[in-house]
Amino acid sequence: MRAAEISGPIIAWYTSSARELPWREPGVSAWAILVSEFMLQQTQVDRVLPRWQAWLERWPTPQALAGEEPGEAVRAWDRLGYPRRALWLHRAAVEITERHGGIVPAEVEDLLALTGIGPYTARAVAAFAYGERHPVVDTNTRRVIARAVHGRAAAGIPAQADLADMSALLPGDPADAALFNAGAMELGAVVCTARAPRCGECPIADLCEWRGAGYPDNAPEKRLRQARFEGSDRQARGRVLALLRRATGPVARTEAITAAADDPAQAQRAVDSLLADGLLVLDGPGPDRLRLP
Repeated sequence: MRAAEISGPIIAWYTSSARELPWREPGVSAWAILVSEFMLQQTQVDRVLPRWQAWLERWPTPQALAGEEPGEAVRAWDRLGYPRRALWLHRAAVEITERHGGIVPAEVEDLLALTGIGPYTARAVAAFAYGERHPVVDTNTRRVIARAVHGRAAAGIPAQADLADMSALLPGDPADAALFNAGAMELGAVVCTARAPRCGECPIADLCEWRGAGYPDNAPEKRLRQARFEGSDRQARGRVLALLRRATGPVARTEAITAAADDPAQAQRAVDSLLADGLLVLDGPGPDRLRLP
């Protein structure tokens, strides 16, 4: 199968059928795209949209965020989940301001040197904000390639080979490469979904090796699924952060522990882990009052 046989139809489909998302609009800043990539990690688009818009209204540049206390970023993150991302985004804003004059860098290596930015985010910003030709691979892209190219029901554990697979399909023109990167992700997100792929809507259905083989149940062995949220330490941590976001000042450690969970050991574990992650700090020399950083 030639690369153009896959990339061409996906680009055409994406150009006519992609969801209208604000970070895809022409002229959106690299900072706005970077913020969207941080927020979209393991979080649904509909939850990100209002938070992204509010964030950019308050902090339209890295310098604006860097000038605030980190706790304000945690407070504004609200209930997006995985709140360490808020701290990382704040640190990245400080680094962009101090190292790059407030301009989000375009080079992948410079992006990788920023806090909280891994290989996917670095390439996504370089490709979507600056038009650089890089393979951008997320979970959705990996699933599309696994099915269409390799004839597998699902992708395996992320590996360096994923970038090689995407590079082999990537058009030579940087603008087309960016469209294909976005299109492959979009296809996996809305058509070639994990549980109920809509093959009748797929622009490359006739080329798909998995479909052509009769949809074999040949997915690689799954990794352990994430533990349920209800009753988890994650939920306990979230309750403590919710308390601190509502507070107008420091709160007593005992109040935080009471808010976390009924189980004293879990409640203490939640508070201790938030302190270790820097999402909470001690207010003053004693251990009895807590606040956002």
